[in-house]
Amino acid sequence: MEHIGLKRNEVRVVEYRPEWASHYQVEAARVRACAGDLITDVQHIGSTAVPGLPAKPILDIAIAVPDRGAVPVVVKRLVEVGYSDRGYQEATGGHLLIKDREPDVRTVHLHIVETADSPWRNYIMFRDLLRRDPVIRKKYAKLKKRLARNFPDDRKSYTEGKDTFIRGVLNSDSPTKR
Repeated sequence: MEHIGLKRNEVRVVEYRPEWASHYQVEAARVRACAGDLITDVQHIGSTAVPGLPAKPILDIAIAVPDRGAVPVVVKRLVEVGYSDRGYQEATGGHLLIKDREPDVRTVHLHIVETADSPWRNYIMFRDLLRRDPVIRKKYAKLKKRLARNFPDDRKSYTEGKDTFIRGVLNSDSPTKR
């Protein structure tokens, strides 16, 4: 996977690369081959899923499962094919798996969530909003670049810096807010 990967904790935002979509297709096919009988959907999320949006060169993929009971089996199957289990991530919701190209060079963040849970809806809603709204996409790109300059070796602070923006956009675009 050329042009994909960052060292652990490194923050670098690069211009959008069209090949990210094909990298996602390959990875999604692997996920479906391993756990397709247990999942309800696989989606490319995050900035690499938004044409024209600068991004950290790490694929974010969300996997929907029908219920929490499927998570341990899905995790076990994906660990067997090279993913590392990072456990349940309360801050974003969902169970996180990562894939490395080489030790500590992350290429994929895989988020396992229940179909009915808000993280699944939020992942899809935010991605789709960025795809269709150039004004929000431009504001988000500017924020990401500034945060990457301010926190080049601190992914946690970079991510926290985006959270307020994301929550604000999701709350203002929520059907209950229209």
